[in-house]
Amino acid sequence: MMTSFRVFGASLRPFATIMLIAMAGAAVSACSEAKTEAVPEVIRPVKVVEIAKADATRKLDYSGAVKARTEMNLGFRVAGKIVERRVNIGDKVKPGDVLARIDSTDYELAVRTAEANLTAAEKQVETAGFTQNRVQQLFSKNYSSQADLDKATLGYQQAVATRDAATSSLQQAKNQVGYAALTADRNGIVTTVSADSGQVVAAGTPVVTVAVDGEKEVQIAVPETDISHFKPGQAVDVGFWTDDRLRLDGKVREVAGSADQQSRTFSVRISLPDDPRVLLGMTAMVEATVTIERPLASVPLEALAQKDGKPIVWVVDQASTVHARDVTVADFAPDGVRIAQGLQPGDLVVAAGTQFMTENLKVKLPDDRRAAALETTATVR
Repeated sequence: MMTSFRVFGASLRPFATIMLIAMAGAAVSACSEAKTEAVPEVIRPVKVVEIAKADATRKLDYSGAVKARTEMNLGFRVAGKIVERRVNIGDKVKPGDVLARIDSTDYELAVRTAEANLTAAEKQVETAGFTQNRVQQLFSKNYSSQADLDKATLGYQQAVATRDAATSSLQQAKNQVGYAALTADRNGIVTTVSADSGQVVAAGTPVVTVAVDGEKEVQIAVPETDISHFKPGQAVDVGFWTDDRLRLDGKVREVAGSADQQSRTFSVRISLPDDPRVLLGMTAMVEATVTIERPLASVPLEALAQKDGKPIVWVVDQASTVHARDVTVADFAPDGVRIAQGLQPGDLVVAAGTQFMTENLKVKLPDDRRAAALETTATVR
């Protein structure tokens, strides 16, 4: 029995081994089949924008303040202490109105001195005239020489010159007394007061600023990226915050030749037609329609991504797969990013979720229809 059992047992061991190998093979085969099962393709829904056909024009909007075309910084023509200021900001003035006065005591004394000098000079002329006449009579009777006559004539001429100089000095002194009163020479409105009573000012120091009645204009600050679009004589549209219905046809009058040192912007002045509704200091919006040589595609800021340190956007092709496309950024605008190169009209650009995009990723457009896939439209500006 022992011999038979051993033989039987010996015969069972290879069979068990084969069974185990078969079972292991079946398990491996099952695992292989499980691994080779198709993994469901990831399709990510996206929001897109379509690049529209390029426009040949672009609108530029800038705000500015209404100012008088001519503003006069008025100051005294002589130095002195201000003793009176008669106007305030907002007062209307007309030619001859006294705006301020300075102490004229010293100038009045100068007038008296000049008058005394003129009186003395006139007496000197009278004396020199008598002398010349006397010498002339003596010379005619041969009692005086030619040298004496020439000397008397020269003395008279010098006395006349001294009198003329004294006359001019008196007139100058009187003018300085008149300059002690600061007057307006045009119709206008006071916009600034720079000095007050009690202050000592030098000749020419601005005391009052008067905006001259007449043509008004709007002054705007334009960055260097857009200054090339503004030329003298160019027509623009001007609106006002106080009244949406008030719109005027303006014209570019002047473009600054250099940029402001602090803001690095260029001053542009827009002439306005005469309209009583337009007041000094009002805020105006200037709109200019300009022709652009290089159309710029505008896309949302969320559509811009980076790859290898370069700006890109993700473009959806006909097969609803996305591809990275290099773009050149022109500038940033309130409505998004303006692209100079890299996009063409009709391109579908992923507008959100760019951080989840990979090359050749399958995406799902809204409603699975290309025509209805556009939640927003990116226009070319």
